[in-house]
Amino acid sequence: MSARKAAEHAIETMQVEERRYPPAPEFRKQANAQPDIYKRSVEEFWTEEANQRITWFEPWKQLVEWKPPYAKWFIGGKLNVCYNCVDRHVEGGRGEKVAYFWEGEPDNDRRKITFADLQREVVRSANGLKKLGVKKGTHIGIYMGMIPELPIAMLACTRIGAPFTVVFGGFSGESLSGRMNDMQ
Repeated sequence: MSARKAAEHAIETMQVEERRYPPAPEFRKQANAQPDIYKRSVEEFWTEEANQRITWFEPWKQLVEWKPPYAKWFIGGKLNVCYNCVDRHVEGGRGEKVAYFWEGEPDNDRRKITFADLQREVVRSANGLKKLGVKKGTHIGIYMGMIPELPIAMLACTRIGAPFTVVFGGFSGESLSGRMNDMQ
């Protein structure tokens, strides 16, 4: 077989992946989506999910408004993303559970951030931002690397109600300018 035919064959083989890796039975039992999910309507599914998994400060009045290509969900509802991502887990007794693992460089630079740790740091950061004059509606640009404090800063902004954009070092001046101008 020529080198060209072997290379073509290798590409074809990669495009036709037929291996399957079924999840372990224990994993299937605890999965959020069970087979009966397909028997429910979209409205029933999202109504139940929104009421079971999200804490609403003001309940929503209309599930969805669909004007293709635009959709608005949970119209009239008010929530706080930070509360739903952090506080309700601490209040629910899961404060010592790991919220996220962080791995940096070198290879042994690792941290486990629990929900209680995360809540403490987010509150501290939000209070620091407030002292700097940040309030609900203040637009924020976050310029940080992929460090554990990045999600903390993002959650601190959501806790306050300050819309933000995350900017990484690789952005061109034009991209950075465009993002900041879009945020006003």
